[in-house]
Amino acid sequence: MSMPAFHEVRFPLRLSYGSRGGPERRTEIVTLGSGDEERNSLWRHSRRSYNVGPALRSAADVAALIAFFEERRGPLHGFRWCDTFDHASAAPGAEIGPGDQPIGTGDGVAVAFPLAKTYGAAFAPYRRPIVKPVAGTVRVAVAGVELAASAFAVDAATGLVTLRAAPRAGAVVTAGFRFDVPVRFATDRIEVDHQAVQAGMVADIPVVELRR
Repeated sequence: MSMPAFHEVRFPLRLSYGSRGGPERRTEIVTLGSGDEERNSLWRHSRRSYNVGPALRSAADVAALIAFFEERRGPLHGFRWCDTFDHASAAPGAEIGPGDQPIGTGDGVAVAFPLAKTYGAAFAPYRRPIVKPVAGTVRVAVAGVELAASAFAVDAATGLVTLRAAPRAGAVVTAGFRFDVPVRFATDRIEVDHQAVQAGMVADIPVVELRR
């Protein structure tokens, strides 16, 4: 029996374009006898899900999907997914810079800082862990000064940045990067009608973000 694993391979990018999906939250809402509401967030982090179906446009697309699905053994093994609307530390259309996202503050001892992306600012900013950076895209700065690539290492499988030297106490560590989403197929079965694909009608083929 094959044990679940994560395959460090990206889902074919051409099949990501045209897919649909985004983040999901789980919120418990209770309406009291007075009519007032109590709301409680059940998930600390959002979870993203996507549907590959709308991206399939040809028999070649179907063949590529089936090959990828079979190699992953359906939902058994995880893989990388490029969210074409949210895959970078910078704003859409902007160039990635080493000061894009704060990832930690130096204390004179710590050298390891996990990548993260912050959403919002004024009220309740959300800090999203980034665990699948794209290799070769990460730029790092300490106290506003960009580090040479030789001054740090990045684990592309976990998103952990390790500096060669500990930043001084109070120095803000920032990073810029591209990233993928760790996902798996959310179905054990793919059923596609080739005539339906050519007519622009496809079955749902869901994938869901892996949360640790």
